[in-house]
Amino acid sequence: MDRYGSEKGLFVSSRVRIPDDELEEAFIRSAGPGGQNVNKVATAVQLRFRASASSVLSDDVKTRLLKLAGSRATKEGEILLEASRHRTQERNRQDARDRLVALVREALVPPPPPRRKTRPTRGSVERRLDAKKGRSDTKRMRGRVDD
Repeated sequence: MDRYGSEKGLFVSSRVRIPDDELEEAFIRSAGPGGQNVNKVATAVQLRFRASASSVLSDDVKTRLLKLAGSRATKEGEILLEASRHRTQERNRQDARDRLVALVREALVPPPPPRRKTRPTRGSVERRLDAKKGRSDTKRMRGRVDD
């Protein structure tokens, strides 16, 4: 059991828990820290999440998630995260899961509504033009004085 959930899946929010059968982990040799151990032990983690086939995410969340994933998303709609920052397999596994949770949480937030264009009121336009005219008069008065 890790800090994000139990055997039932990966806890993202109070409403979203990704089931374990939608996640696939593969352990590979790491190029990161570890000394001679790097050449012997597969400590890096490749975490695959089948986002397009997910049963817990809505279609618009899936679309946002794949867009946020960028180059980490495959053509088949999977998200592939690699973690090799740490020396141990377990910490790399947790790091990959943390990054996936952060990505899904970001995708769960809907985008703000588009901005509606507004026009300035007649009064605000007149006030702006009056201020410009007053400033212009002030600057014109600074010029050379003719008799």
